[in-house]
Amino acid sequence: MMRWGMPCPPQFGVAPVTNIRNTGSPHWRRWLGPANRCLVPATSFSEWADAKPKKTPAWFALSEDRPLFAFAGIWTPWHGTRGTKAQPIEGEHRLYGFLTTDANSLVGSIHPKAMPVILTTREEIDVWMRAPWAEAAAL
Repeated sequence: MMRWGMPCPPQFGVAPVTNIRNTGSPHWRRWLGPANRCLVPATSFSEWADAKPKKTPAWFALSEDRPLFAFAGIWTPWHGTRGTKAQPIEGEHRLYGFLTTDANSLVGSIHPKAMPVILTTREEIDVWMRAPWAEAAAL
């Protein structure tokens, strides 16, 4: 079991980071090797549509039957306090987040900035989990 939210770059505060885009940053580069890669299983994900009178979630899946896929994730052990404000848990935690990339046309119509890196084949999963960063980054 892991907890959402990688450690934030110090210059941006202390809030956990779940979506990681700037893989060129020294803060993230240390976790891009195979030892810190993981798969985040999913059957769908949402982005917030700027609908009126309030934002509403727009859901995305590979197809109507929502087959399993994975986000390209990274993880790290971390010591500190996580959990809820009502039930903080001090100690060692395993934290994770997932990488994002430029949005495709479907997701971009709702969230033009980015979308998760989605892995759908055994080959993509194998590359993500084992390949050198130059090859894995191409995913």
